[in-house]
Amino acid sequence: MISIQLRSLTFAVSMVLAGAAVAQEAEGRTRFILAASWQPAFCQTNQKKAECASQTGERHDATNFSLHGLWPMRQDYCGVSDDQKAADKDGKWSTLPEVTLSAEMQAALTKAMPGTQSGLERHEWIKHGTCTKMSVEDYFGVSVHLVDALNASAVRDLFAANIGKTVKADAIKAAFDKSFGPGAGDRVKMSCRPAGNVRVISELTIGLSADAGAASAKTAGLGDLIKGAGKTSFGCDEGVVDAAGF
Repeated sequence: MISIQLRSLTFAVSMVLAGAAVAQEAEGRTRFILAASWQPAFCQTNQKKAECASQTGERHDATNFSLHGLWPMRQDYCGVSDDQKAADKDGKWSTLPEVTLSAEMQAALTKAMPGTQSGLERHEWIKHGTCTKMSVEDYFGVSVHLVDALNASAVRDLFAANIGKTVKADAIKAAFDKSFGPGAGDRVKMSCRPAGNVRVISELTIGLSADAGAASAKTAGLGDLIKGAGKTSFGCDEGVVDAAGF
């Protein structure tokens, strides 16, 4: 009788563990992060940076998300010398090796990442890109493709339509679900920062699956990559969509 009860208990426990494994597999796991900045908010507290001093209301980054980076989870500075790592951490990005790209890719990156005016692309490659299996051309190709997909979505439309106004987390999550599939908003975190008497939305970090780390992601759907990631807390619950200018 006791052995039967033990077998029943063992079976029940195994079923629970199997169910948990299936649930975890269905939810996915975040392997990469796409970091997309709302540049006017970033510039409020970084006014002396070249890309901020030159920002205008007509420039692309005034009404679109800007590329901050594509980050492998829990990896950085892969195969990087100690000198380069120290220079990067000290913010001496102009001393880092130049990122060599095709003319077409350089033009696309300059538009998507205004921080190239401050050497941001050198920092992103040294710290994050070196930990992918991609070439520098493919790494930034994937990064630009993904932020372009975000800017072609209902998320960007929501922000552009509410410049100077407060937008709540629920509206942003709904826009992600509309553009990238049910549950996409559960794989996004929002960051805010104080600017005077208001709190402005500074950045969205979007969870992506391991497939984001391959050159083939240059043609992948952002929704598919988000779907394969794990859920996260949303972070800031509301904030103002800042306008360009100080």
